[in-house]
Amino acid sequence: MSYALSAEAAEFYESTFVPALFDSMARRAVGAAGLTPGRAVLDVACGTGAVARAASSVVGPTGTVVGVDRNPAMLAVARRLRPDLRWLEGDACALPFAAGTFDVAISQAGLMFFGDPVAALRELGRVAGRVVVQVPGRLSESAGYRALAEVVSRHAGPATGDLLSVYFSAGSPAFLADLMDQAGLLVDRFETWTGATRLDSLDTFLAVELLPFGALEPDVHDRIVADCRTALASFVSPTGAVAAPIEVQLVTARALPGARAGGPVGMLSG
Repeated sequence: MSYALSAEAAEFYESTFVPALFDSMARRAVGAAGLTPGRAVLDVACGTGAVARAASSVVGPTGTVVGVDRNPAMLAVARRLRPDLRWLEGDACALPFAAGTFDVAISQAGLMFFGDPVAALRELGRVAGRVVVQVPGRLSESAGYRALAEVVSRHAGPATGDLLSVYFSAGSPAFLADLMDQAGLLVDRFETWTGATRLDSLDTFLAVELLPFGALEPDVHDRIVADCRTALASFVSPTGAVAAPIEVQLVTARALPGARAGGPVGMLSG
């Protein structure tokens, strides 16, 4: 599953999906980081910058916030919204910063897409004293998305339905704990909570959630939409608004002694 979105899709993502879910998640991740004014924060897989913006409001003008992402279209939106922050195109598995450059490194909804999640977590621990990782939890515990996945599989085939499962592929607590251990990170806090993707209508919800699947055949798309009106009915309010439950895992950790040496070297102002 690729999130190398076009410029138009990145704008849609920011205007629609960020306020629907990622803004509230970002505030929770930043709260877990224990930030104070003047701190240096790295937002890894920053997308359009929801976490970076939330962090900036806490660390203030004396702090430093940098966002890193591999998607130029996402970064273009982030720069447009907050030109005062620093945005870099880069790989989470090889961050261009010296060890200990940041006080906190935060990654939200990105771990499941990293080519080597252990290497990425090790990099977060190398460049920062504290690490906060937040990802969608288990599909089985995310009722709104489980129903959507079943409909997509029924009409577009299991292989297409499995694409949605990728989004939840890092959501098992045992799996996450094992990744942290392999990366040399000591978990301080592990929290499972349930949020919801909130949008004004089922049509908007499906436009957002079907975006990563690319161009479905028109008849397949129409059958999915029609079936979802029944399958997701319990998540639609009398006014037509949608609140689709989603489990979220939030982990705060720190690098074990000696785990932060080495790695790529760069400069914040480079």
